[in-house]
Amino acid sequence: MTSLDLLLSRFSTDALVQPAPDAAQLERILSAAMCAPDHGRLRPWRYVVIRDEARARVAELVVASMKRLDPEVSEAKIEKRRGRFSTMPLVIALGMHLRPDHKIPVIEQEMAVAAAAMNVLNALHFTGFGAVWVSGDVTYDPQFAAELGFDAPHRLAGFLFVGTPAPDARPARRAPVDGYVAQWNGPATRFAADEKDGR
Repeated sequence: MTSLDLLLSRFSTDALVQPAPDAAQLERILSAAMCAPDHGRLRPWRYVVIRDEARARVAELVVASMKRLDPEVSEAKIEKRRGRFSTMPLVIALGMHLRPDHKIPVIEQEMAVAAAAMNVLNALHFTGFGAVWVSGDVTYDPQFAAELGFDAPHRLAGFLFVGTPAPDARPARRAPVDGYVAQWNGPATRFAADEKDGR
């Protein structure tokens, strides 16, 4: 398998079992973030590693945030979210250390965080692990972000659930790329994918 074949075989999954990367493996995997495109070299990504008993404690912070954001949230939704955060082999909170006063626009800082997260996802795949990037309403709760160490203007970008793909984990069917590519030759471009979706 070539490097490109390996890259093209990556897929997101929450069908994850133990083991998760150990400390040495994770340090090397997270080092892939440092190769991300980063205008201004601000390195705005931050990672909070949540293992073992700490997963259940974070799950309770998640539940508290859910209730704060929606006092009528259903018990079924609460239990589903609590279960996911407390049982995934490893959880990594994706933080954004943002500098609104810097000449580099905030959106470019956020894109650098996303690019770094994608590098981490690829590094996990290349080393035999699996992951999924999740967000949800709690990601945008300033109090929850502060509880994890990200006081405003810093924020969360979501969470990576990490582990070993379960034997039944399978990629979703992917659309061919040609609908998302256009050659520019003067007029504004149009994309087949947008025509098909009616957008």
